[in-house]
Amino acid sequence: MLLLHDPRCAEYGSYGHPEQPARVTKTAAHLRACRASWAWRPVADGVPDETLLLAHTPAHLARLGEPHDFDADTPYYPDIAVHARRSVAAALAAAAHAHASREPAFALMRPPGHHATADRAMGFCYLNQVAIAALAARRDLGAERVAVWDFDAHHCNGTESILFGREGFLVCSVHQAAGYPGTGMHHSDNSRNWALPPKTPRGQHMEALRASLDAVVSFRPDLVLVSAGFDAYARDPITEMSLEIEDFARIGRWLLETRLPAAAILEGGYSSDLPLLVEAFLAAWAA
Repeated sequence: MLLLHDPRCAEYGSYGHPEQPARVTKTAAHLRACRASWAWRPVADGVPDETLLLAHTPAHLARLGEPHDFDADTPYYPDIAVHARRSVAAALAAAAHAHASREPAFALMRPPGHHATADRAMGFCYLNQVAIAALAARRDLGAERVAVWDFDAHHCNGTESILFGREGFLVCSVHQAAGYPGTGMHHSDNSRNWALPPKTPRGQHMEALRASLDAVVSFRPDLVLVSAGFDAYARDPITEMSLEIEDFARIGRWLLETRLPAAAILEGGYSSDLPLLVEAFLAAWAA
C-alpha cells in the first residue's frame, strides 16, 4: 500500500467545521503506528493550470484566490488554492502509481473534492481531484477507459457533471437521499446512481455497493478511481446511514478481488473513528 500525504494539508481550518485538520493528522498517525510496512510518499507542490483546466474553468481558478467564502459550507481560507492543488497532486500521483504498477495507492489529503463543479467550489470541496485525475489519466497515462467509484454518503455531483457525456468514463455513486447536495437520483448517460434513504439497513446498503462495483467491473476500465468517503458510517455526525467498520473492510476486499488497477482518494468521513475506518478499508484492499 502506497500512501500519498503532505502534513501541510492540516494547516487550515475553522473551529466547529466538520472538515477538520484532525481528520488527516489522526488518521496518518494511526496508520504509521499500526501499519509500519506501508510506504509513504510526499506530495509534489502545485499542479499546472493546464491540468486543472481539464476539469475547471479559468474563472473558477481565479475565484479560488478571492478572499470571500464560497458558500455557508465552504469557507475561504488563505492559501486554499495551494492546499487544493496539493490535494490534486496527490490524486494524480496515486492514479499514476496504480496505473503503472497495478498496486493500490491512497491519497490521504484534504480538502476533499467530489462536490466541486467546473465553475463552483461547494460542499467543503474546491477542486475536483478525482475528475481531474480521471481526465489526466486519459491524456497522460493512456488509460482509454476510466471508472469512478464513489462510496461517500453524499452524491458526487461535481464529478458527475464534469465527466457527464464524455466518452471513456463511467461514474458510479452510492449515496444517501434525501441528503446534500440533492442530486444523483437517477441513472443518466455515463453516470449510475444508487440513491438510498436515510437509515437504509446495512445489508441493503452493501447490496447497492456490490451492484455499483459490478457495474464498474463490467465497464472493463483501465483504471478505477475511488472517491473513498467514510461518512456512511453509522456514527458519522452529519449523515444518517448504517455501515460499520467491518463493512468498509468488505469494500476493500471487493476492490482487491476485482484485480483492477485502482487509486483511492479521501473524500468525506467526520467521525472520530475515521482512522479505524480508513485502516479497515486499506488493510483489506492491501491484503
